[in-house]
Amino acid sequence: MINALTRATRLSAWLALAALMSTSPALSQAPTQAQRDAIKSQCRNDYIAHCSSVPPGGEASLQCLQKNMASLGPGCASAVKAVEAPSAAPAAAKTDAATAAKPAETAPPKAAAGKPSSAQISAIRSACRSDYPKVCAGVPTGGAPALQCLEKNKDKLSPACERAVAAAGAGGAAPAAGAATATAPAAAPSAIMLRPLRPREELFVLRSACGADVRSICGGVQPGGGRIVQCLATNAGSLSPACRDVLAPFAAR
Repeated sequence: MINALTRATRLSAWLALAALMSTSPALSQAPTQAQRDAIKSQCRNDYIAHCSSVPPGGEASLQCLQKNMASLGPGCASAVKAVEAPSAAPAAAKTDAATAAKPAETAPPKAAAGKPSSAQISAIRSACRSDYPKVCAGVPTGGAPALQCLEKNKDKLSPACERAVAAAGAGGAAPAAGAATATAPAAAPSAIMLRPLRPREELFVLRSACGADVRSICGGVQPGGGRIVQCLATNAGSLSPACRDVLAPFAAR
């Protein structure tokens, strides 16, 4: 009778261990099928000896084996350790992957390549004043398209203008002597004396960067007879820099 009870107790404890290995969802690192089979095979006697009083089906059962590691047989101890060991590797791998994927925060932004300096822009304005209306009359001033137009028509430019455009296109080379006599924009005049404009030149001014100035400063002027262009010239001190650049080539000399 006693032997039968002992066998029943052992069988019950073994079934509890099997239930732990198959239904324990609370473990932070769930054992693989191979690890569960190893614990079932190696820890039968150790579980009966040390953990038969622990309720099955939870993390406490595995923790009981871990707490009694010093008393476990070599095979059981190795099987329990195998469940713990893999948890460190994925964590380290995850940290390394996150570090590798994290973009460098200290890298300075790349400087814009080929952008003319303010001195080069001033040199082009000074040296190309008479060239611009001839080769780029339909292109608004004050932007990248204006410089591109001058570069495309460099064979038609005056020597001074060609040197200034070439220096700006070189991305940092200093303008040649005579092309960069003005290193800073001159103070805006209060009025500009214009030579008589041809109809197409007047139309160019009205359709260029001066459009906004016409609406804001000369909106009440009657069109025709060059009155709007003359209004712009009279109010040169209030014009935008881009509009003053448009009018500059038509100044009387």
